[in-house]
Amino acid sequence: MRRTVFFISDGTGITAETLGHSLLTQFSGFDYEQVTLPFIDSVENAEAALALVNRAAREDGVRPIVYASLTDPGLVDLLMSANALVLDIFVGFLRSLEAELGTRSDHAKGRSHGLVDKALYDVRIAALNFALSHDDGANVERYRQADVVLLGVSRTGKTPTCIYLAMQFGVRAANYPLTEDDLCANRLPRALEPVRERIYGLGIDAERLHRIRSERRPRSVYASLRQCQKETYDAEALYRSERLRWLNVTAVSIEEIASRILQDLGLSRRMY
Repeated sequence: MRRTVFFISDGTGITAETLGHSLLTQFSGFDYEQVTLPFIDSVENAEAALALVNRAAREDGVRPIVYASLTDPGLVDLLMSANALVLDIFVGFLRSLEAELGTRSDHAKGRSHGLVDKALYDVRIAALNFALSHDDGANVERYRQADVVLLGVSRTGKTPTCIYLAMQFGVRAANYPLTEDDLCANRLPRALEPVRERIYGLGIDAERLHRIRSERRPRSVYASLRQCQKETYDAEALYRSERLRWLNVTAVSIEEIASRILQDLGLSRRMY
């Protein structure tokens, strides 16, 4: 069954999308047409959004689902008149928090993903620059400055995980690729010994690695199933022999990988 889902926000829409996607994944058998409407911060914009929602209801023959993150009560009331299931992310939570804290909220739009604290923003940008300049074994002599060093064979998601850790949590993450020599030696590369306690290995099933590599370099030895089987087996053997913390990321999202790393290494979950 196909349903239209709107994410309507007076800011970027990221908050509405994140919560909405999390909830929608709990229902299988549906095909969702997703529409994001950011910066709905005026009556004129809200009326235009309302018209789009009502048009979808008429064309689909079923009510759309609306995830709204609007801080202006007037705009919320306007949206509630739509022929749709409107789920307001803020209203219920804010009222409960206001009652608990004994004060009114500021009803300030865009704070969850805005530039609220420049110092914290600078931490995140510095972490991103660190990840980019310490990618794929670069500048290994400066790995002592890292909060975490990801280890793994090529195409196991080391770089995107480092970037996510930097952007989302301000974590300084470096990554180091396991080479054929490293795997044959079955020991931690000497350059990584000083940061052993910060190392986190990424493993992956050989079949999945074969598919990923084949997209990049089809019909190559690098992408062959046999090569992938050898590398993944040797990498896991190295992790075990060196007693390193590691995770098989075959069916794990970047977000889940990052959360596991933070938990296993005891790193602070600084949200930006």
